[in-house]
Amino acid sequence: HSIPMLSLGNARGEEELRAWAERMRSHLAREAIDIKEFEFVVEPKIDGLAVSLRYENGELTTAATRGDGSEGEDVTANIRTLAEVPQALHGRHVPAVCEVRGEVYMRHADFAALNKRQADAGDRTFANPRNAAAGSLRQLDAAMTAQRPLHFFAYGWGEMSEMPSASQHGMVQAFKGFGFAVNPRMALCRGADELIAHYRKIETDRAALGYDIDGVVYKVDDDRV
Repeated sequence: HSIPMLSLGNARGEEELRAWAERMRSHLAREAIDIKEFEFVVEPKIDGLAVSLRYENGELTTAATRGDGSEGEDVTANIRTLAEVPQALHGRHVPAVCEVRGEVYMRHADFAALNKRQADAGDRTFANPRNAAAGSLRQLDAAMTAQRPLHFFAYGWGEMSEMPSASQHGMVQAFKGFGFAVNPRMALCRGADELIAHYRKIETDRAALGYDIDGVVYKVDDDRV
């Protein structure tokens, strides 16, 4: 990875979340960044396999798993079989170098159908959708990956020759314009109370999402932070 794929920090309760939000506000103030419109992006944390997709002059050139954050597995041939990963980016303002990062995952219904097919054929079944998605993407034969019901949500970026937006939310909307699927549960919030309220909303709806999540991700909606 030209830019490392870093891990997320954790907040395990409301007080830790409030403390983090206040630290972000203090950081913005120290950096003399205007905080009148200080917002966060909130999104479900998809329980799948993180990948980075590199596009050059709008064309997909390489795809790699997160690995150790600095180097991952080359899954380019396999990722090309996913319908939700464009081979070429749409739009007039696509950066010459554009690394889009996101999550490969499997929906509950597709996972159940896959396991049934595996069992009926006398093949090994998978323990959960995450393992099924990871195993499917790592197949040595890309034709086998093409037979698996994999999906992709875009939510971040690595190397960019030009930033389409100065905000997290704006970047994700740019990805949508490029042809990627983005999570419809993503929302803009202000302040810790709204962050907690949206978390509770996602938690209430969790069973109806149709895919696994393992929490909620909060990001400051400003690429200067």
